[in-house]
Amino acid sequence: MTVTLDSTFSALADPTRRSILERLADGEATVSELAAPLKMSLPAVSKHLRVLEKAGLLIRRKDGRTHHLTVDPAPIREVTEWIDFHRRFWECSLDSLADYLERGITKEKDPT
Repeated sequence: MTVTLDSTFSALADPTRRSILERLADGEATVSELAAPLKMSLPAVSKHLRVLEKAGLLIRRKDGRTHHLTVDPAPIREVTEWIDFHRRFWECSLDSLADYLERGITKEKDPT
């Protein structure tokens, strides 16, 4: 899972790659369609697509010379599970700390 998380977070770190994934959330697109709104060359877009593919975030389907891309949500699910686990851990830890601090303040005010 660590390798998947590392490659997913690395792929998502770039705003161009995030915008490509956001576009693909609307459905399948060709490489040309994905490249059209971006202010970069087609080879530069292809490099971003390779990073996303290597991270497992894209599925490529070839139809002759046309490449169609869709999102593979599995790596995002793993990231979400990892984040949810750590969110629950820290929420519980911080709640425990708040309870401890409140008990300590109460003891100082009530010298019984």
